[in-house]
Amino acid sequence: MPDFLLEIGTEEIPARMIEEAAGALWASVRTLLEQEHLSSYTGDPANYGDVFSTPRRLAVVFPQVMDRQPDSIEKVVGPSLKVAYKDGAPTPAADAFAKKVGQPLDKIGKIVTPKGEYLAANVARLGRPALDLLAEMLPSEISGIPWPKSMFWRNPSERFVRPLRWLVAMLDEQIVPLEFAGIQAGNTSRGHRIIGQETFQISKPSLYVEALREAKVLGAGEREQKIRKALDAATRTIPGARWRDDNDLLKTVVNLTEYPTAILGSFEPEFLTLPDEILVTVMRDHQKYFAVEDENGKLLPYFLAVLNTESDPDGLIRHGNERVLRARFNDARFFWQTDQKHSLRDRVEMLKNVTFQRDLGSYYDKTIRVRRLASWISETIKQSGQEIRLDVVYEAAFMAKADLTTELVKEFTELQGIVGGLYAKAQPLDADLPEAIRFAIADAIYDHYKPESMDDETPRTIEGAVLSIADKADSIAGMFALGLQPTGSKDPFALRRQANGIVRIIAERKFPLSLALLMENARAGYRGSAAEKKFPATVNYSGSVDGFLKERLEFYLKDVRGYAYDVVNAVLAAGSDDLTDAEARAEAVAKVRPSADFESISIAFKRMKNILRQASEAGKNPTESLDREALPLIAKDLADQIGPTGDIVKRLSATKQYSQALQELSKLRPWIDHFFEKIMVMVEDERVRSNQLALLRDLLREFSTIADFSEIVTEGKV
Repeated sequence: MPDFLLEIGTEEIPARMIEEAAGALWASVRTLLEQEHLSSYTGDPANYGDVFSTPRRLAVVFPQVMDRQPDSIEKVVGPSLKVAYKDGAPTPAADAFAKKVGQPLDKIGKIVTPKGEYLAANVARLGRPALDLLAEMLPSEISGIPWPKSMFWRNPSERFVRPLRWLVAMLDEQIVPLEFAGIQAGNTSRGHRIIGQETFQISKPSLYVEALREAKVLGAGEREQKIRKALDAATRTIPGARWRDDNDLLKTVVNLTEYPTAILGSFEPEFLTLPDEILVTVMRDHQKYFAVEDENGKLLPYFLAVLNTESDPDGLIRHGNERVLRARFNDARFFWQTDQKHSLRDRVEMLKNVTFQRDLGSYYDKTIRVRRLASWISETIKQSGQEIRLDVVYEAAFMAKADLTTELVKEFTELQGIVGGLYAKAQPLDADLPEAIRFAIADAIYDHYKPESMDDETPRTIEGAVLSIADKADSIAGMFALGLQPTGSKDPFALRRQANGIVRIIAERKFPLSLALLMENARAGYRGSAAEKKFPATVNYSGSVDGFLKERLEFYLKDVRGYAYDVVNAVLAAGSDDLTDAEARAEAVAKVRPSADFESISIAFKRMKNILRQASEAGKNPTESLDREALPLIAKDLADQIGPTGDIVKRLSATKQYSQALQELSKLRPWIDHFFEKIMVMVEDERVRSNQLALLRDLLREFSTIADFSEIVTEGKV
């Protein structure tokens, strides 16, 4: 079986886009080979083929590809018999179908479907050569690679992120006659721009990686290993030093290079008087340098730069990098010193000139709303018994956005919040403010943007957590009130990320916050403001924001906490407003779910729900209140268990002892099983039927407060 290679050569692709694009190309080509029956691979599809990516190329190699499709017999369905024949004679539709399948009409059979009888014929399909199929279908796979932005030069259907320079498409030694964006595929690739071969021939796909390696181009895994070794070797020249591990930066430099190495540079120790956050941000985010620290994590006056070349024998590259970094540090120091001329508190008034969102007003307006909302959250938490310093929350909320007016944040926007926290510690703020309070305010400001992803840490202090929730809830409330909620994959205001942050903080801190009340209070902050006048009257704020937060809670419980999807569905169907309570219920359901009694109860509840739905559709509804005397004896026995068991379940649920409550509920199994074994619910006697339906309704109402058990996926039968 031949191997298949596709390489797309291009101008440098942005590093952040490479990994996703390479994975998408591998998945689409793999699917194409499988769907067209060109793959003879019998293992796990997830392990089929290899992907290879650098800044200048995306490539995939698939082994065991067939030369041509196998021949096949395909059943082709034509028009219905009613259309194909009229008064016993064939119609033009029947003749057209016979011509299409190449068979006489009297040889064509029929097929019976739920919609009726149709003409049908078995048609032999000759397999097409793989070269023809791949040449025809690969252009759409290349154009279909998802990019944040893409371009086209000749045809809108031929889109790519950067200009293409070459294509390689091979089935063993044969070249696939593929053309895309005006470039004809061949077997000629290109090596490293500086130290490799400008062009070289690939003899066959199985030798592709080896040929690239000779041309000074390494795969992503090799590049990462080479970078790590180079960083280690460079750092060993400084006694007691180590490079600060940074997986995101490492991934970036891997995708910026084809044949990397590393050099060690230095800067003046005087710059170490600046906060670490500023120095590391300049090195990491602006220059893609790794910081160097001692054994205790203290920064040292060195940096590590990853080069896309073999070496820097004369030190020219090192010298250039040092000069650039020195200039950046000088800028940062100048901005730091300039910013100290105005205290953080004095800068709050300047926020009136900084726009939050054109229809939602300034950051000063947002500050007033966030301070009000944070105060309400703090009072709610305090009433539950958790210790929180209200004065810290109040002051931190007032100054949280003030750093947006600083020169340092204007230059290094990724430091917003962090700079505010640093300045709050460096400045006195108020003459009579105790240092402990000032530092607590600084910590809350520093952390209030956290978490910025599901992997990021949440705020360190309870005051920072409250401020973070208030800030995020205010943004979500304003955008939803304007009707600017996320749609599909589009989320320009990062509202999903902010909602994820709210959910995580509440869950991890176990805050007794109602999500509905939180968002209602956040929306109330806009009441009477100029922004509120711009809110469309047609927007269903409560419904849309409730559904949005429920979706985020579902994501948290399934993807972060790892609960099964049906457990999450069951719990949220019973109520999702109290996040902490919802997680406690999910934990309890997951714990008791494996038991046979609980599975039987779940099956029974599903059956009850179906019976009630079908009865409602037939206009046969339960009576408003249950008349026990109208029930047969077996149904009375079940009804007698509802009250006592319900009381125990309610008492346990009130103290969140949900596992014990579910165990009590499972004890109803004998009565429920006996009921469904002996009782026909939908009997002719209306009085008996309506009361039996009422019994099932009451059972569902009484015992679905923890979870809607009908949502649990089960395998058995009652």
